[in-house]
Amino acid sequence: MNKGKLYLIPTPLGDGPVEAVIPSGVLGILPQIKCFVVEEVRTARRFLSAAGLKGRIEELSFHTLNEHSSPSDVKALLPLFDSGAPVGLLSEAGLPAVADPGARLVELCHRHGIEVVPLSGPSSLMMALMASGLNGQSFAFAGYIPVKAEDRRAALRRLEKTSSQLQQTQILIETPYRNDSLFADILATLSPQTRVCIAANITCSDELIRTKSVQEWKAAPPSIGKRPCVFLFLV
Repeated sequence: MNKGKLYLIPTPLGDGPVEAVIPSGVLGILPQIKCFVVEEVRTARRFLSAAGLKGRIEELSFHTLNEHSSPSDVKALLPLFDSGAPVGLLSEAGLPAVADPGARLVELCHRHGIEVVPLSGPSSLMMALMASGLNGQSFAFAGYIPVKAEDRRAALRRLEKTSSQLQQTQILIETPYRNDSLFADILATLSPQTRVCIAANITCSDELIRTKSVQEWKAAPPSIGKRPCVFLFLV
């Protein structure tokens, strides 16, 4: 019996009409999928309802995969593919498996010969990069750097050195409630001429994307607050 495929389904980065950011081709595939692996069931149900499945949510099955899931929890998802029916993977926002625990399910599928189908949609990382004016030819995603101030500043200094040596844009993300403390450390640690982009609430009504030197940011630092934000810098 053929195994079911895993569809990697993008979700919006914030509130707003789903059809404004999710391609119609993706929305057309959703009704074919009855089984979903998600980070948070409530968020997934809300997205699918807005994406055209309102009134049909109770027909669907949901399985949780998040940062607290153990290796055995992930392995236990393997039988979902035995029937040959498609399975959808949803992130909380943006692309599944990119800075996202769903990557472990994708890895499992590859190890067991299950076809993985990526679908088009918004990526906060790539949208921030393309809008930053920084080097889009050479860049690196550093993900989450250490939380402790001393360790975080040391990491920023290492990344800035790499940026200088390679002329490479460095991309970071942080838990929203730590945005302002990370940005404060960026301004306190990086060289005055280093260019820094903050890209917050991409695709939302209060979207903020600005690139300035550290010196310029220090003259008028913004309050980012708890908005999802991508930080980029280039020496």
